[in-house]
Amino acid sequence: MTKINTPEQFLAINKAQLETLLSLANSALARAERLTELNLNTTRSVLEDGVAITRKLAEAKTPQELASLQGALTQPMLDKAVAYARNVQELAAEGQQETTKLVESQVAELNSAFTSALDQAAKSAPAGSEAFFAAIKSAMDTANGLYENVSKAAKAAEANLTAATEQAVEAVTASVKSAAGKKGA
Repeated sequence: MTKINTPEQFLAINKAQLETLLSLANSALARAERLTELNLNTTRSVLEDGVAITRKLAEAKTPQELASLQGALTQPMLDKAVAYARNVQELAAEGQQETTKLVESQVAELNSAFTSALDQAAKSAPAGSEAFFAAIKSAMDTANGLYENVSKAAKAAEANLTAATEQAVEAVTASVKSAAGKKGA
């Protein structure tokens, strides 16, 4: 809420906002391109692996050989699925972090402008209005504190989700390795 005195100031503010939005849009497009490339590469790899697995399974002569192949062939597919999930999670986290940074900078700028405007208004206000301005500043401080708490909670939730995802992936990987080991034995 910067005080705008001239059309040039208005244009400069709009240009800065437009630049920010364009930067965010370009970044989102870059992540979409990376996700598309990841999807294509993963699909190609899964198809190639599927053909190779089908050939190996068709060459099996006994049920025991088939069972041991099944366990040995499952692990690489699981590893690729885990790698894919991690890559997608990284792309999503990048986008979320960039958006969070943008929102935080916009909130900080808005707070600064509002505080400046409030200080200017307090200077030109009639005597006896100090309590009114103190109440507004107190409400603003409370709102800022609430915003910071919500932001911290969201970041903690994201970290917990990431940790839980990693634990789930490790548990599934261990389970598949254990099952493959038992079938091979």
